[in-house]
Formats: sequence, structure tokens, C-alpha cells
Amino acid sequence: MIAALAAGWTAPVIDYHALAPELVLAGGICIVLLADLFLDESRKWIISSLAGLTLLGAVLPVLTVSLDLGPDEFRSMFDGRYVVDQFSLVMKGLFLVAGYVVVLLSSRHVEEGETWKGEYWFLLLTSILGMVMMSSSRDLVSVFVALEFLSIPAYMLAAWRKRDSRSNEAGVKYFLLGVFASAVMLYGMSLLYGTTNTTLLSEIGSRISFDGDLAALNVLGTVFVVVGFAFKVSAVPFHAWAPDTYEGAPTPVTAFLSVASKSGGFVALVTVLLVAFPAGSDVWQPLIWVLAALTMTVGNVLALRQDNIVRMLAYSSISQGGFVLMPLAVAGTMGDGALRAVVLYLLLYAATNLGMFAVVIAVSRTTRSGRISSWGGLFSYAPVLGTLATVFLASLAGIPPLGGWIAKFAAFQVLIDAGTGWSYALAIVGAVNSVVAFGYYGTVLREIWMKPVPEGVPARADTPGSLSLALAITGVATVVLGVLPSIGLNLADVARFAAAVGGTGG
Repeated sequence: MIAALAAGWTAPVIDYHALAPELVLAGGICIVLLADLFLDESRKWIISSLAGLTLLGAVLPVLTVSLDLGPDEFRSMFDGRYVVDQFSLVMKGLFLVAGYVVVLLSSRHVEEGETWKGEYWFLLLTSILGMVMMSSSRDLVSVFVALEFLSIPAYMLAAWRKRDSRSNEAGVKYFLLGVFASAVMLYGMSLLYGTTNTTLLSEIGSRISFDGDLAALNVLGTVFVVVGFAFKVSAVPFHAWAPDTYEGAPTPVTAFLSVASKSGGFVALVTVLLVAFPAGSDVWQPLIWVLAALTMTVGNVLALRQDNIVRMLAYSSISQGGFVLMPLAVAGTMGDGALRAVVLYLLLYAATNLGMFAVVIAVSRTTRSGRISSWGGLFSYAPVLGTLATVFLASLAGIPPLGGWIAKFAAFQVLIDAGTGWSYALAIVGAVNSVVAFGYYGTVLREIWMKPVPEGVPARADTPGSLSLALAITGVATVVLGVLPSIGLNLADVARFAAAVGGTGG
């Protein structure tokens, strides 16, 4: 029997060039572990450099594979379950560059005398590897495995400060609600497998039916999967974990969760909706509409009440997630246009939000406080930080000519082009929320430019070289992508599902 099975078995074709980013990351993780094991404590700083070089090294094959692929070409492995196309390559590039910026934010960051150790870099790289895998996953099983691969290390990173009760609370809340979300999602996936007899997303898309005897199960499975992803991207009303987790986690980890981890959840949601559920748009579009409207509104209203800068940015991050969801509310009819808007928003949001958290780290190193009132007179003693904070906050608010404006413009354009009453209504909700957001962003700007410097604040800011490099990267990206919007738009245009039906790739 074994011989018969062996005779009919053929080894899967593996494209090592297409898998090179994942292989480089996996190799870097092993090197980081070995370095942590054998290096003397006085030389452990080398590990952060190894982590950064690993991420930059993984960007190179992303570029070479992208140059090899035409607009509609792709590389498919494992019967179409793992696909490398232009969409996955753009998102891999985003995750790797965002991860590198987080490494820069973390390398000199010290909280309460506890420096970063090798385990931190191992967990960070492992989570990024899960995100990179998520970009190419085209099967329910690989999507779920990649999602857990990125989530489990993040649970531990959130609770990194073991002697801080708030950090412990952050990790526990994130873990418990994350596990609950995974269970809901897995149950929905099991229903879909039971009705379609496949886990391959493209086959689900061709077999699933929302009419007939199994319609109720398919609707329930679709809703459960969407709800599970809503937890992952902290959409209202599934957002309760985010503010406490963001405040309790170390600030570089908060930056990582608010950008890279959230983007990973959105990539998975977009992939499942557009590849597996295109026929069910009448089911999930109303749900996405409600999630987008609630997420924008609740996030903005609660952000207005915050006096802690990290909690304010946490609710701002929730609200920004609502703007990312807006195009998906019409994705069933707008297709590539909605995908383009989502990708563009994720790219610009990553640059702007990471930059803002870099400023938060720099200011908190100086003031030793997280309160918004401690930002008083920032421009007078740290004009560069004050200017960069203004740039990032204005970009988050969508003020031209900074990056955020073109992201919001693209999202609203998709809703207007959809031309339905519901899309116009969501556009109005989004416009009102854009105005509301000026309230809390303006509060911080007023402190920076108009208020006096609080007593006890040093005359100059303490900004290490790695933090300065992170500020330079994010600041340049925010300004350039806003002044030259064609760059971001071209990247978003390239990022398409060229392999929605699986197959053997070109």
C-alpha cells in the first residue's frame, strides 16, 4: 500500500525565488536565536542590528520577484494555496519596511531599566514572518495559520514589561479576546468547509451559494469569519482590547500593533472577501458598512475625551480602521477600485502612524510623561520634533499636501463612484468624522505651538540616532507620498489579485 501511494505521489513544485523573503526571515530568526545564545551580555546590542539587516535583506527578493512578474502574472505553489502576485509583494514590502522602522524605534528604547533582549527580536521577526505569509495565503488553513503566527508573538510582546501590571493587563486582554476572535473565525471557516468541501479560497468562491438549502450555513459562516477579522482589526464594537493594550504595551510594540499587525488583519480580510466571497457581497457589504460607520464614529468620539497621548492615538487608530473599511463596503461592486483604495490607505497610514509614535517615544524620553499636557511648548525647545509632530498629525487628519489626504480622497472617491444611496450615506458619515478628528489632533497641536513648556522639562530633547533615522524615513515618506501622490497611487494600482483563481502561474 505504501508503495502504491509512493508511486502516485509527486513532490510539490516549490519556487525558491518566490519564497525567498520568507526564507530570509526564517534564516534571520535562527541567527538571532543563536546570537542571543552565544553573545556576551555586553554585545547583545548586535542582535538589534541583525534583526534590522534581516528585514532589509528580505526586501531585496521582494523587489527582484516583483521585477520578474508582469502585471497579471503570479507564482503559485501547493495547488494554488500559496500565491505570490503583485498584491502580495506590495504588502510584503509594507510589512518588512514597517518592521524595520519598529526595529529602529526599539533598538535604543529602555523602559524602567529593562532593555530589549534576544527574545524580543525573535518574537518581532516571527510576527512579521506571519504577516508576510498572510500576504500569499489563498487557503482557509494557511490564512488561519498565518494569522496565529503573527498574533501569538504579539500577545507576548504586549506583556513584555513583566513587572508592570498595566503591561500584564495589556497582554492578558489582548490574548483572551484574540483567542475568542480566533475561535469565532475558525467556527465560521469550518461551516464554509462543510458546505463547499474545500478550503481553497478560489474554489470556495466558485462553489459557495447564498441561495438554496445551504444558504443559511454559508451566510452564518461568512458573518463569523468577518466578525473574527473585525476583532483582529479592532473594529467597533470589537475594539475593547485596543486602548488598554496600546497603553500598557511598550511604546514600540504599540506602534507595531497599530500599524503592521492591524494591516495584517486587513490583508487577510480583503483576501477572503474578494477571493472567497465575491458572490456574497449582499451579505457582507451591509455588515462592513455598519462596522465602518461605527468604527469611525466611536473611535473619534472617544479620542476627544483622552488626556493620554497613547490612548488618544489608540482611539485614532480605531477610527482610521473605519476609514480603511469604507471602500470595502462597496467592494462587491467596485472591485479593483476598492482594493486600490484599501492598499493606498494602508501604505500611507503606516508611514504616518509609525512616524507619530516615533515622536511620542522621543517626547516621552524627554518629559517622562505620557500626558498630552506634557507636550506644551514642544516647538520652542525641540523645533524639529514639533514640526514632525505637526506633519504627522496633519496627515492623519487628511490635510493636503501631506500623505493622509490622498488616502482619504481615494476612499471617498470609491464611495462616490459606487453611486448608491448607501455609499453616499457612508461618505457623509466619513466626512463628518474627518471634521471631528480635527478636534483631538488640534488639541495636541495647540499644546505644541501655543502652550508654555511645563516645569521640569529639559531644555533639549533626547533623540538617539536610530530614533532620528526612523523619524527621517517616516517624515520623508509622509511628505513625498502627499506631494507626489502618483507614487502611492501607482503602487496601489500594481497591487492586484492576479491569481484569484489559483492555478499554475505565469
